[in-house]
Amino acid sequence: MEEAEKKKNGLGRVLHIAGDILFFALIAFVLFTLIVSIASRKDGDDAATVFGHQLRFVRSDSMAKCDLTDVSDYKIKSIPVKSCVFIEVIPQDEAKKEEWLSSVRVGDVLTFKYVYTKQETITHRVVEIEKKEGGYIITLEGDNKSSESGVMQQVIDTSQTDSPNYIIGRVCGKSYVLGLLVYAFRSPVGIVCLIIIPCVIIIIMQVLRLARVFGAEKKEPTETAKDKENEIEDLKRQIELLKQSVKSEAAENENAEPLQAEESIRPAQPDSGNGGESGQSDNR
Repeated sequence: MEEAEKKKNGLGRVLHIAGDILFFALIAFVLFTLIVSIASRKDGDDAATVFGHQLRFVRSDSMAKCDLTDVSDYKIKSIPVKSCVFIEVIPQDEAKKEEWLSSVRVGDVLTFKYVYTKQETITHRVVEIEKKEGGYIITLEGDNKSSESGVMQQVIDTSQTDSPNYIIGRVCGKSYVLGLLVYAFRSPVGIVCLIIIPCVIIIIMQVLRLARVFGAEKKEPTETAKDKENEIEDLKRQIELLKQSVKSEAAENENAEPLQAEESIRPAQPDSGNGGESGQSDNR
């Protein structure tokens, strides 16, 4: 019984610790998402810089999954709408920039500025790289293309330093969940669902937890008092048993003392044989 109780208490402690870890991880994730959402809103280009990387959010389906594009060999696969992409920003130092550009390969996904009627921020995949004097000519296009529509490509000449078409950086990761959460934080309904409701739930959970703690503290003295009462009752029973034992021994001693006294006061009986012989000798 005690072993089962110990196992139950151990399991309860493990679940309690796991719940705390999950709770703090959730709080950290929500805070991070909120910070990213606020930072991207403050930035006029809808980008947030975190740990040296830009975080941007995909607004079109040009990089969505398409059966006509095989991306199985590439690190970055298709990117759904509203995804958050993590961008390794191109260095500003000329020597480091040249080294960075030389590492770009076909299949990499780049985020760049490009002008059609106006300058836009686009995230597309590299389909061709041509080296030239002073730089590279990089051709890019989206993954989502169909046989009915033509493929729209963008060409960036890295040797033109004053061009409005230039590379921001290379996509090194993506998160669809984070993107959805950031988009949700930008709406009143999302703020209610992702901040206010979870906070209310957390407050209720903490109140219930405090109630359980105080209830356990009140229960413990009661159990201790009952244990003491049981100990006192056991002691009383033991004392009663000792009293009965002492009384029985005293009664046995009282019965033994009169017998000894009787034997001590009883007169001695004359020896009939010796008496006869002495009488005969006297008559003589």
